Amino acid sequence: MNQLVDGEWRTDVYETTNDDGEFDREETSFRNWVKADPDAEFPAETGRYHLYVSYACPWAHRTLVTRALRGLDDVISVDIVDPYRAEDGWQFTPTREGATADSQNDFDYLRETYVAADPDFTGRVTVPVLWDKEKETIVNNESEEVMRMLDTAFAEFGNDVTLYPENHREKIDETIDAIYDPINNGVYRAGFADTQEAYENAVGDLFDALDHWEGVLADQRYLCGDVPTEADVAMFTTLVRFDDVYHTHFKCNVRKIAEYPNLWNYLKELYQLPGVADTVWMDHITEHYYATHTDVNPKGIVAVGPNHDFDAEHDRDRLAGGPPEELRQTTSTAD
Repeated sequence: MNQLVDGEWRTDVYETTNDDGEFDREETSFRNWVKADPDAEFPAETGRYHLYVSYACPWAHRTLVTRALRGLDDVISVDIVDPYRAEDGWQFTPTREGATADSQNDFDYLRETYVAADPDFTGRVTVPVLWDKEKETIVNNESEEVMRMLDTAFAEFGNDVTLYPENHREKIDETIDAIYDPINNGVYRAGFADTQEAYENAVGDLFDALDHWEGVLADQRYLCGDVPTEADVAMFTTLVRFDDVYHTHFKCNVRKIAEYPNLWNYLKELYQLPGVADTVWMDHITEHYYATHTDVNPKGIVAVGPNHDFDAEHDRDRLAGGPPEELRQTTSTAD
């Protein structure tokens, strides 16, 4: 896989699996924080920060969903890379529907943003990227931390929604950690495994975890209780891709999410929250996975199904709780 080495683009250096054939995700590199403090190195301000994302990437997608639910569309600007990631990495292709030019630096490739922030950078070029327009540098490229910053540091600039309520914080953190390895990263552990054993271990962990949360959601509206939280955002971006790409492309085919009554209705409710559907570009998602991962799908043929109706009625109103008032405008419910 391709990456930067001392600021130079290389196509022959990054290995995705370890010696046991298991997928090995590299840690992100930029880990500064925006804070709700005018004296901070990166103070929260409206109009100062910018997101570089891909609609195709579940990690970047969670920051878009958080931005939408927190009402930050006019506070933090966004550019979208082309879903097809060729040898030169993430590219800005404004002629492609849903993609944009680089409005901040007029770069052709996202890797140029990394070099602008650190001329000697070594590592993968990933999304999301939170960019500081004033200091002209990358603040952070770790999706969980960017999601948290959007939800908390920018609270005074958004709506009255919170995805990290104080009385749920310990549970939210525990749940985000609990779903990361078997589910969020588990689909990749399955899809990029180089041995049968590594693949079967990943699939076993994945469906054990999905079965567990299917049971939790039988009597509980959301992962951490009766209100949607950051944990649900983290789960959503994996579930919404699952049947279209992970089930087939990554061989996670024990069951589809649509075959889980509680997970499926839960997924539909989250999709129908205001602003969320606009962040889901399934054509970007499917093209990226099927066409870019030629080591998994050598012919690059993009699967055409299953074409789920995420706007169909859900049954989650049978349970206590629900989204806060500001997020109730467009949610659908079943009788």
